[in-house]
Amino acid sequence: MDKFFANLHLVLAVGLAAAIALIAYVHPDPSLLANYVLRWLHVFFGILWIGLLYYFNFVQIPTMPSVPAELKPGVSKYIAPKALFFFRYGALLTVVTGLSVAHVTGYLVAALTFAPDYRLIGIGMWLALIMAFNVWFLIWPAQKKALGIVEADADTKAAAAKTAMIFSRTNTLLSIPMLYAMTNANFG
Repeated sequence: MDKFFANLHLVLAVGLAAAIALIAYVHPDPSLLANYVLRWLHVFFGILWIGLLYYFNFVQIPTMPSVPAELKPGVSKYIAPKALFFFRYGALLTVVTGLSVAHVTGYLVAALTFAPDYRLIGIGMWLALIMAFNVWFLIWPAQKKALGIVEADADTKAAAAKTAMIFSRTNTLLSIPMLYAMTNANFG
């Protein structure tokens, strides 16, 4: 049992298989299976993405100034890069699965164009798209410099850390109305 739980990928694979089996059991209509699986994956990846966003903003950013200098490389060299990997791909997969759900259920264009019955979900989708853009094109490039993943002088690293923090906080701000829009949209 220790070997099983020590292998994160195996635990995730078994969890995925168990969730899909549960979905298929509860919703045996094969024509709806893709919709239910995509919705579940969307929520799973959304929890991963927003959970890490909140970890960075509620824990790591405020705590780093009090971490002794000799311990900071433990975070910047090991924890942050791994967390940022899951953060980036959580964002990407949340958006891909969310757009897929909207496409499969037929409201993608209506939501993205703010059709009256889809305005709230559309707002949530656009906020998520802006947030994902921030992750991939503003936060991640800045973090690569700030963490020393790419070469940068001390001034560039400091400026990059500030940029990453500002856009991470921007995403925290946007996540609050985005979560409201996503959980309270009433469409169809």
